Amino acid sequence: MLRLSSGIPTLRLAAVALLLLCTLRIKASVHEYTGERFAAKGNAFVVHGGSEGIYSSAPSLNESSPGNSFIRSERIVFRRPLDLSNFSSESIHAVVFEVDDRDAIGGSAYGGQRALCCSADLAKLGVCKQGQIIYRPSTNNPGWPQVFGVSFDIDTTDTTLRPRSLQITKTGMYNLYFIHCDPRLKEVYVEGKSVWKNPTGYLPGRMAPLMRFYGFMSLAFVLLGVFWFSQYARFWKEVLPLQNCITLVITLGMFEMALWYFDYAEFNEAGTRPTGITLWAVTFGTVKRTVARLVLLIVSMGYGVVRPTLGGLTSKVMLLGGTFFLASEVLEIIENVGTVSDRSGKARLFFVLPVAVLDAFFILWIFTSLSSTLNKLQARRLTAKLDIYRKFTNALAIAVIVSVGWICYELYFKSNDVYNELWQNAWIIPAFWQVLSFSLLCVICALWAPSQNSMRYAYSSEDAEEEFDKDDTLKLIKPSQLVPKDVRKPDFESPTSGNGSPHSDLEQEKTA
Repeated sequence: MLRLSSGIPTLRLAAVALLLLCTLRIKASVHEYTGERFAAKGNAFVVHGGSEGIYSSAPSLNESSPGNSFIRSERIVFRRPLDLSNFSSESIHAVVFEVDDRDAIGGSAYGGQRALCCSADLAKLGVCKQGQIIYRPSTNNPGWPQVFGVSFDIDTTDTTLRPRSLQITKTGMYNLYFIHCDPRLKEVYVEGKSVWKNPTGYLPGRMAPLMRFYGFMSLAFVLLGVFWFSQYARFWKEVLPLQNCITLVITLGMFEMALWYFDYAEFNEAGTRPTGITLWAVTFGTVKRTVARLVLLIVSMGYGVVRPTLGGLTSKVMLLGGTFFLASEVLEIIENVGTVSDRSGKARLFFVLPVAVLDAFFILWIFTSLSSTLNKLQARRLTAKLDIYRKFTNALAIAVIVSVGWICYELYFKSNDVYNELWQNAWIIPAFWQVLSFSLLCVICALWAPSQNSMRYAYSSEDAEEEFDKDDTLKLIKPSQLVPKDVRKPDFESPTSGNGSPHSDLEQEKTA
């Protein structure tokens, strides 16, 4: 049987990590700025204030009315050190624009390098005032980009941007940047927050369809659970250890989908992501993926079908599972905990690579083990088990081929969406992986559903005896040495009388 003792230290480490992460404050559609400093970008100094896809709403004078979309700045304060407060500064601007209008921000003189701030060459051409931000009115969205700002008075260390609410009447990917052109303000930092709202709530536009998707997936897992648990209850005396593992995967999936739905629903209602629900959803999802991979691996090894235990492989299997859990947990926390901007999910390569390598190792080990198991079943002529394993192999091969194809599409999608203009379709990428894993789980449930014939797929000692009789017996029995017919056995016994003895025949010949 599988031993779980080797995985206990891994679970303890994960529990400690979750307790530490629960102290973090998770920000979402309410973007908070806590001391962000300006970074030099060309001839300007920039702080990124957020990027989100927002659906349009009908014009309304009341921004708090249902169905209203807006971007609102609240209590945004710029601060500078006291020793750098002895001068009045140029304006610090908040620039809000839709991604289609990105070319309306900045300019260049004589076809040179594009600049955000008006340079001396551009000022000579009379197109802008030196030291000011360059922007032009949008031809597709009247009144945009929105640019407003504030400046420091002499001997003041902070200045506050007047609160402003911008109603969104055109669907698009909107960006907020704080920009200034004064090199003397390089030590300035930003505090405050901005609030972004869609017609249906505070969920960013890229994530909004996922709430409904997880609702449907929760229902799908419930239906699968009803089928599986009803079969489990009817034939509980015939249940195999493998079917217990499948039951665990279904249960984890039901909890994961429900937690993700409640996480998104709370996020959509309050504007801030609930830390506890998010971490539980991430953890249940990681545990489910880990257990699912381990189940696929031990099934491929023939556990409970052609072998009663994994033997010495148990520790290696548990080590691989524990490593995958830790790597996936860290990656999921990086992607789901923290400020949510609707820029494409470009997870850090340092965290993505370990998960990708471990997944590749799982696939290699699974198919290698499947090949060995199929050969054993074919050699023993166990047709019922061979048939179900062939179907399982075909389903797994199709899932891998589809996964590789989808990865290629995902790379193509992201490489052609540099500015996140396809944000309305971005939710399909994470949703596909959930649908694929659920489909494979349904196939496994159909193949190994509890029934009155479940025990025919279980390992039995008769299978081992049959293999022993057919293959190993000839190797264990040593053949006896054969005596050639022309070699007579020496006779050490005294001659006996009788008609049947050789000596009596010889005497009869002499007397004849």
